[in-house]
Amino acid sequence: MNTELYHGPMIDAHQHFWQPQINPHPWLAKDVLIPFRYGDYSAIKKEYLPPDYLADATPKHNVVATVYIDAEWDPDDPIGETAYIHTVADKFGMPNAVVAQAWLHHDDIDEVLQRQARYPLVRSVRHKPAGPATLREAEMGFRTLMSDDKWRQGYQLLQKYRLHFDLQTPWWNLHEAKQLALDFPATLIILNHTGLPADRSAEGLREWHKAMSQLADIANIVVKISGLGLADKRWNIEDNRWIIQETVRMFGTDRAMFASNFPVDSLCGNLDTIFDGFKDSVKTYSYDEQYQLFFANAQKYYNIHVEA
Repeated sequence: MNTELYHGPMIDAHQHFWQPQINPHPWLAKDVLIPFRYGDYSAIKKEYLPPDYLADATPKHNVVATVYIDAEWDPDDPIGETAYIHTVADKFGMPNAVVAQAWLHHDDIDEVLQRQARYPLVRSVRHKPAGPATLREAEMGFRTLMSDDKWRQGYQLLQKYRLHFDLQTPWWNLHEAKQLALDFPATLIILNHTGLPADRSAEGLREWHKAMSQLADIANIVVKISGLGLADKRWNIEDNRWIIQETVRMFGTDRAMFASNFPVDSLCGNLDTIFDGFKDSVKTYSYDEQYQLFFANAQKYYNIHVEA
């Protein structure tokens, strides 16, 4: 049995760069604080670019590429964020793939997707589909935009432009994600942040596991293991090991990938702690399986052209 921590190349499958002093991120504005799952996020309201990321990653972690995820740029200007992040990539050599902003229920969605798809690094789009904020609301019948006809018409266009969909929603909405995947089998859903298992009670974890297991045998759903921080608590592996290991067990080493969610998750822990925790959690897998989780899956799903 292998017990060596992974030391090969890595692709960080979910992170952000930003310059909130000069770019329109409403939630990062100086005097704004929105309700946020990690609490007060004032500490990340500062410039964060590839040199900052690489300093956080340190030479210990061989990150050779990253995937930029839309960062709540001004919703009236989804193309502006994509244009900006391409200038960052041109200057620094990363990010190496982009998940762009797109509002799938807007009247101009066809035009927006067409324009986003023209950018060379765009591989996917994200539109958080809102909906029930608690399990109780979901049980009462509240639904997300994933069940809205107009939103689904926009979603259907993703296949036309060969774009994936990055889905961020709490686990109690994953039954809708399952139906979405079954209804549109040609579009890949990349589930963000491990299904957001924020409730770490025994019952909460049991329900999270049940919800995630619904997706485990659906070929056009893959998962990013990330965003596992807890409010008012430093990131530690013992809080997260079981979640990481169960996610890999359910989805397999060919349909899961690791990601930092930096700089957001810097509110919970440093990058060494998080990456070391990921590596420790899967150290019993073969090197080839770890290579899939840390590099090859992100390279494949986001079509990243980079040398290992």
